[in-house]
Parts: sequence; structure tokens; C-alpha cells
Amino acid sequence: MSAALILRLTAGLIMLPHGLQKLVGMFGGFGYRNTMIYFTETMKLPWTIAVSIIWLESLGSVLLAAGFLTRLWAAAFIVLMVGAIITTNGRHGLFMNWFGTQAGEGFEYHVLLIGICLALLITGSGSWSLDRLIVK
Repeated sequence: MSAALILRLTAGLIMLPHGLQKLVGMFGGFGYRNTMIYFTETMKLPWTIAVSIIWLESLGSVLLAAGFLTRLWAAAFIVLMVGAIITTNGRHGLFMNWFGTQAGEGFEYHVLLIGICLALLITGSGSWSLDRLIVK
């Protein structure tokens, strides 16, 4: 087992539930339509960005975990996490809202995912990946 496999599975499997919340309403999410309304009307994001977020978190997380175009998905997740810090979580500080005393969640989770994805940008998808199968 390679370190790249562990990194890919960690990033992909932790992001997939977030994508499924937005895409189909699983895990207490609001589903595609309501997420689009929130992103475009409340957050004032362009619809193209809103759609990209939903599909990156759902389909992109699966493809990252599988090791297909790993560096592309890792870079996309870095951009997504930086965007989330800037637009939403940065104002709440580093720490997550463990005790319900903050106005929102901090960005420590985002920093962890950025670190994982930076490592994947350096290492690539590793030996147990679709990328490796395609190259062979």
C-alpha cells in the first residue's frame, strides 16, 4: 500500500459526503436545487461556480479516491478550500466550533485537506491508481 493511496482515499472519502449533501441531500444536506439557491442567491456566487462546487465535491472526490487525474482533482480541491476559507470560514478563525461558542466553523479542516492535496500534487496518484493502470 502506498502513501498516495492513503492520501487519496482520505481526501476523497472525507469530501464525498459533503458532495452528496449538496447533490442529492444525503447526510442531512439540502440537495442540488436548494444548494444552488443558497450558493447563487445567498452567497451571490455565479451559477457556474456553484455547479462546479457540487460536482467537484461529489464526482471529483470519487475520481480522486480512485486515482484518476489525481493532480487535477487535488489542485481543484486546493482552490475550493482556499475559496471556502476566503468566503465563509476565515472570519471564524482556525478552530472548528467544537463547543458552539463561535458564530461559525473555523478553517482547520480546510488546511488539513489543502495539506493532503499538496502532498498528492507532489507524489501523484501512486501505484494503486487508475492513472497507473492507464499509463501501463
